[in-house]
Amino acid sequence: MNENLAQLYIGIIFFYDIIIYLYGKLYTGNHTATINSQSMEKRSLVSINDLSRDKILSLLEKASKFEENPNRDILAGKVIGSLFFEPSTRTRLSFETAAMRLGARVIGFSDAATSSASKGETLKDTIMMVSNYADLIVMRHRLEGAARYASEISPVPIINAGDGANQHPSQTMLDLYSIQKTQGTLENLHIHLVGDLKYGRTVHSLLHAMRHFNPTFHFISPEELHMPEEYRIFCRKNNISFTETTEFNEEVISSADIIYMTRVQRERFSDLMEYEKVKDCYSLTNAMLAGSKENLRILHPLPRVTEIAYDVDDNPKAYYFRQAQNGLYVREALICDVLGIEI
Repeated sequence: MNENLAQLYIGIIFFYDIIIYLYGKLYTGNHTATINSQSMEKRSLVSINDLSRDKILSLLEKASKFEENPNRDILAGKVIGSLFFEPSTRTRLSFETAAMRLGARVIGFSDAATSSASKGETLKDTIMMVSNYADLIVMRHRLEGAARYASEISPVPIINAGDGANQHPSQTMLDLYSIQKTQGTLENLHIHLVGDLKYGRTVHSLLHAMRHFNPTFHFISPEELHMPEEYRIFCRKNNISFTETTEFNEEVISSADIIYMTRVQRERFSDLMEYEKVKDCYSLTNAMLAGSKENLRILHPLPRVTEIAYDVDDNPKAYYFRQAQNGLYVREALICDVLGIEI
């Protein structure tokens, strides 16, 4: 109960931020001009939609150079603010490791309860305060739109490390890098998205990014967690082929080039009875892969719970741990890009 009240309190503070910001946009012309001017000068990454096809391919090429040599002292003297209002292991550690391997120092917090947000500080005040010390802010927040708002008010670039069920662009970039590495291309692939397609920000971002590469998507989920209508509309508008099913078996996955498994996210459910109903909906086992394509690779943004059995780990088609490793190289490329540093 106390945790829920704390989340509600933080949510109220955030929406207070939004109201103040919109008031300024509507009634203060000079303020709007200043914000727009700042936005033009910064190179924040809030959504995968901020990146063109050419930009995506350029960043993937830079990531491959960092894989060849991840230790470069090109950020000496830079400070990266790492603000995680929501728990994270892989994303936070890989961003922080990327910064340190490039010579930067890292400040911040990994739990909103240890920050002044727990005392009632607004998101705006936190961002403005940290921007006094950092050259770049990497931020995760539980509320959708928080990263976009932060990028509008911050004098330094923002990288969105996940905002609620909305977007997770750095995860998408490492997913694209992993797909390209394992398939040799991003074009004309059959990608099976499995599990929580309703709340899964990783699958939402991946769907948007792949619009450039003529994919065929297969949406596999229980009815309660099906892909939201807005993303199906997006597919139709962008001529992206997709199928939908609630079945998950050997026959369904036999055409897959990529299986993208997702965890059913307990933290996104307001009704725990609904979560209990669907939490163990699918589990990929090694036996299910017997008839799969030779080039198939299995991805997962991690952490996993029960959706991938441990007997899959030793199968050469399991790629999720190396996928996480690829996050280091991709995030090195992203940090350098938003700071305007060429390699």
